[in-house]
Amino acid sequence: MKKLVTSIALIAALGFSAGSAAAAEEGGLAEAAHHAAEAGHYPILKPRNQEWSFAGPFGKYDKGQLQRGLKVYKEVCSACHSMKLVSFRTLEDLGYSEEQVKAFASEYEVQDGPNADGEMYTRKAVPSDHFPSPFPNDEAAAAANNGAAPPDMSLLAKARGVERGFPTFIFDIFTQYQEGGPDYIYSLLTGYQEPPEGVTVAEGTHFNPYFSGAAALAMAPPISDGQVTYDDGSPETLDQYAHDVSAFLMWAAEPHLEERKRTGFMVMVFLVIFSALIYLTKKSVYANKEAH
Repeated sequence: MKKLVTSIALIAALGFSAGSAAAAEEGGLAEAAHHAAEAGHYPILKPRNQEWSFAGPFGKYDKGQLQRGLKVYKEVCSACHSMKLVSFRTLEDLGYSEEQVKAFASEYEVQDGPNADGEMYTRKAVPSDHFPSPFPNDEAAAAANNGAAPPDMSLLAKARGVERGFPTFIFDIFTQYQEGGPDYIYSLLTGYQEPPEGVTVAEGTHFNPYFSGAAALAMAPPISDGQVTYDDGSPETLDQYAHDVSAFLMWAAEPHLEERKRTGFMVMVFLVIFSALIYLTKKSVYANKEAH
């Protein structure tokens, strides 16, 4: 009986502690939200650092992940977001064959023309075409999305990022941290939640402490568990979707990242060897002068 009472007391204590921690966390978020509103500085919370295969000086893209990210973009993001600077033929870099790229492009229609009669017309896309916009113009995009036109995703992973401040940016120089965009996109996609007590958001907007423009944004949570079916057996969860599409958008923004890193490494090796040769030459020249 004594053991039972002790167990019940322990469970109650743990439950109280968990509830207190949750309340404290919500209170801290509310305080941070009010502080951000007063200072006019967002996001409320800084993006969460994630592990990426392309991070670091020797990082490389995971083609399997990029293919999954493309699938998420096509089935979810492309309904609102364009990717005007990315051509279909570059998808061969993701491991697709020329025929697969042709088949993929043919699923889209693009506007072309004028024809012999001076009229514009639509046709099936070919590999040389770029991903078309889901809206005819920015005004139509804004009208369909509560007055805010969804941004083009071509360079989103490089255009979006949050200042990390001192002294973090000093360490970033040595760690070659360049994943601010993917970290931000991942945090945004997984950061939707109910506003904490005392924080109100405008009607038609959704609270997200990781949004860099305000406490809430017009875009509703775009994706949830089980929404996209993967063919490779990867988990069909929000966390996995967010990782995959963030990596894909990083590739879209910087498709030559691997080549750039290889070139940078070769340049560094050259500079080290060149510096060593300069030092040895200088040492030899001064040694000969001293001998005479």
